Amino acid sequence: MASNGENGRHQEVGHKSLLQSDALYQYILETSVYPREPEAMKELREITAKHPWNLMTTSADEGQFLNMLLKLINAKNTMEIGVFTGYSLLATAMALPDDGKILAMDINRDNYEIGLPVIEKAGLAHKIEFREGPALPVLDQMIEDGKYHGSYDFIFVDADKDNYLNYHKRLIDLVKVGGVIGYDNTLWNGSVVAPPDAPLRKYVRYYRDFVLELNKALAADPRIEICQLPVGDGITLCRRIS
Repeated sequence: MASNGENGRHQEVGHKSLLQSDALYQYILETSVYPREPEAMKELREITAKHPWNLMTTSADEGQFLNMLLKLINAKNTMEIGVFTGYSLLATAMALPDDGKILAMDINRDNYEIGLPVIEKAGLAHKIEFREGPALPVLDQMIEDGKYHGSYDFIFVDADKDNYLNYHKRLIDLVKVGGVIGYDNTLWNGSVVAPPDAPLRKYVRYYRDFVLELNKALAADPRIEICQLPVGDGITLCRRIS
């Protein structure tokens, strides 16, 4: 079993697996993920690995999971808040039918444009509407307009953790009954069970309370069914039921 030290963890770039055995995670990647990873996703993963903030990317196993989930629920109209270089966005675009749509929002267009040539080469750019800037004003405008109520099949959130609850308050109105919202990083480096005096990185400690608050709120929300999975850094799926 791996230790908790830096040298004891798997060195895969962007690695956020919560598995305690690095060998087991590597087995999953090499046996089930990489052999089936589309060439475009592999290319974008390798490009993103060179980015100084590569830990922000969606892991390859989570990208595979999202791609299959979208196919299982026959998603067509989706939204993504927090895009980075677009690995999860590409996984989504590949899963949607040719007339499927993704409203993608991020505060940094430069990062999105790193992956855009790969998305364009894969012939998927026509599915994506990218908007640069904070997502909350866009969501508020959509709700005010009234015509977007219950219009989304799937929404994926991998953005500012301190706004996750603010997103949820709005997204529950925009996702259809029977639709799914996925919140990423809900186990937050495993810090959700760390003792108060645990040595945590500053950003991990700062956002931990927001993640804990979100998890508690989702568990108590009667409008949704939830399933929290230890994929990547933890993802909570919320199926709207009312």
